[in-house]
Amino acid sequence: MPRVLFAHHVTDTDHWVSKHSERVEGFAAWGSNVVDYVTADESNWVIVGVDVHDMDAMHAAMASPEIEAAKRAHGVIEPVHMFVETD
Repeated sequence: MPRVLFAHHVTDTDHWVSKHSERVEGFAAWGSNVVDYVTADESNWVIVGVDVHDMDAMHAAMASPEIEAAKRAHGVIEPVHMFVETD
């Protein structure tokens, strides 16, 4: 099961951090072990790490209206960069 990292900026780091449980719920159909990271320099750059058990479902979800609405509600600033763990 690959680990996928989503890196992006946010409008308000504290607000974004407060939405962690919503990210866990929103990613549950295709991923687990959701971990949030913020930068040590207190900038607005963040990363979400997810163990993905269904890559096709992840790709479909990332293009869904639900995820788009969640990104807006969480203050995500595009673009979102995706990194996939390699063996």
